[in-house]
Amino acid sequence: MTTFVHYIPIATSFVAAAFTFVLFKHWRSKPSSLYLMWWMIGAAMFGAGTVTESITTLFGWNLVTFKAWYITGALLGGAPLAQGTVYLMMADKTAHRMTAVLLTVIVIASVCVTLSPVNYELVETHRLSGSVLVWTWVRLFSPFINIYAFIFLAGGAAWSAWKYARKADSDKAYMWGNILIAVGALLPGIGGTSARAGYVEVLYVTEFLGLLLIWGGYRIMTRRRVSSIHAKQRVPS
Repeated sequence: MTTFVHYIPIATSFVAAAFTFVLFKHWRSKPSSLYLMWWMIGAAMFGAGTVTESITTLFGWNLVTFKAWYITGALLGGAPLAQGTVYLMMADKTAHRMTAVLLTVIVIASVCVTLSPVNYELVETHRLSGSVLVWTWVRLFSPFINIYAFIFLAGGAAWSAWKYARKADSDKAYMWGNILIAVGALLPGIGGTSARAGYVEVLYVTEFLGLLLIWGGYRIMTRRRVSSIHAKQRVPS
């Protein structure tokens, strides 16, 4: 039985598409900024995951849609966004090595998900759950990938917020922007844990709210940065 909550991913997909476009424009203005490229990829993958949820709500369970959901959601839902933060906070050489390891794990996990048989007796018409995978050990990949994503996306934002909060002369807009990103990154993680326990509806709500908060934090910081640049340009030399 579908409820209002099952239609939330449709709205999330539109938000993700708009956010991806904003990040694409930002990245194109600074193509050497790999962190923007990864954030853009992350928003796109986030949206791809919610599109599969939307398709399931509208048209019912499908094998291809389910496996696409698991790969884009459980494996790629937060990792690319986190990798953007890795490139922002670390030297490129270190970030490149971490990217190589992360992508290797994701590729291996994706192949395993693709090859795993499905227990059709556990399939629900309008709900998605990794419990239908016969190779149950495949589900052990996602917690490690998501912990990595949490550490660098939520943890990186929280650390930045703490740094700005400590500095008396810092612009507190950056602190609040990072707080929003940290909370936004935390929410889908909570939803993912709930989905593993069989409550996928919680994931739908937390994905929507989490993405809005991440975009809100990004917007606060980018608008403040643009305002600061304009202010400096107005100062007479």
